[in-house]
Amino acid sequence: MPERELHADCARCAALCCVAPAFAKSSDFAIDKPAGTPCRNLGGDFRCTIHERLDASGFHGCVVFDCFGAGQRLTQETFSGADWRQRPEMLAALPVMRQLHELMWYLTEATKLDEAHPVRGKLRDALARTDHLAAGSPEELAALDLDAHRRRVNPLLQRASELARAGIKGRKDHRGANLIGRRMRGAGLRGASFRGALLIGADLRDADLRRADFTGADLRGADLRGADLTGALFLTDSQRRAAILPADRTIS
Repeated sequence: MPERELHADCARCAALCCVAPAFAKSSDFAIDKPAGTPCRNLGGDFRCTIHERLDASGFHGCVVFDCFGAGQRLTQETFSGADWRQRPEMLAALPVMRQLHELMWYLTEATKLDEAHPVRGKLRDALARTDHLAAGSPEELAALDLDAHRRRVNPLLQRASELARAGIKGRKDHRGANLIGRRMRGAGLRGASFRGALLIGADLRDADLRRADFTGADLRGADLRGADLTGALFLTDSQRRAAILPADRTIS
């Protein structure tokens, strides 16, 4: 299987994320925008006209968004260089491809874990299968049962996480927990599971988060200044951009 781009390359995309999703006026978006309608800030060249000042203009939701490479794959491969004006069905395909590429990112990260060697073969098989599904035609993508595929993949990812954290005693289980605004400054959370947890605005300054699992956690506004994230599991660039980190922390 060829190595896939699992990070957005906007230069090779037809600005699908600026058109396909709906925006609701909030702290993340300065305007309301219906699904399928181009954002008012989108230029004719498929480039954002306020890209360098998105945060200052009230579009933090755009700053933290990552399609995991789905946009350029749809544009360049699935639709052979067409754009959404020529092929409007591209817009409905974006959330499908994005979820597949997100799964591929998680599976790729899981295969890198030394402790996950007992399931590495199955992880690679699942990665190849997910990539195969993403290579489908527009009609095949539209008919895909994503929930069923996730149900097959998620146990493997959970097993990889468990193996990676197995040697850590007293690890906390915060899967799916509502931790909005929770004060956890300096807490010992090494190896904790925050899978699907709501950590919006949580105070995690100086916390020990080594080998913690952040799969699908909502980190908007979570304060991670001074926290030790060494070896953190499944922490995406999007989650990092959504959180509060030291001003000198580089985000790739």
